[in-house]
Amino acid sequence: MAKTNYYQPDPKTDLVLERIVDVPTELVWKAWTTPEHILKWFTPAPWKTIDCEIDLKPGGIFRTTMLSPEGQEFPNSGCFLDIVENEKLVFTDIFEPGFKPTPSGGFFTAILTLEKHGNGTKYHVLARHKDEESRKKHEEMGFHEGWNAALDQLVDLMKAVR
Repeated sequence: MAKTNYYQPDPKTDLVLERIVDVPTELVWKAWTTPEHILKWFTPAPWKTIDCEIDLKPGGIFRTTMLSPEGQEFPNSGCFLDIVENEKLVFTDIFEPGFKPTPSGGFFTAILTLEKHGNGTKYHVLARHKDEESRKKHEEMGFHEGWNAALDQLVDLMKAVR
């Protein structure tokens, strides 16, 4: 029986970001799992992340509040689905903490995988959406530009804290 690859991107509903960064995997992991670090890199400038709560366990909360340049706050909340230290972080806004479905139905699930690559990290994000319309909206909102800019900020931050 063939094994299903659940991480194979579907071009109709998924967005992908993959890069090699010159920061060790352990530091990339720390940047993603420490609220104090999230506040410094998670939102592409000139936006800011002004609040973050993490309970790093399946069903645990992953909550951020972003602040626009105009001063408008955008709270985001979801939960972690799967965690493999220094390797994989899966989170979604489709569920609230404790796997309770969100009233809004949510937007996407992100699968972040990290793989050692020399002294750096192969950084891979698979952003899965419930339908083509949601994927297109996320892409038009600037998924590639925003996630790349945030990753640049993560790299700069973690190089400074080495």
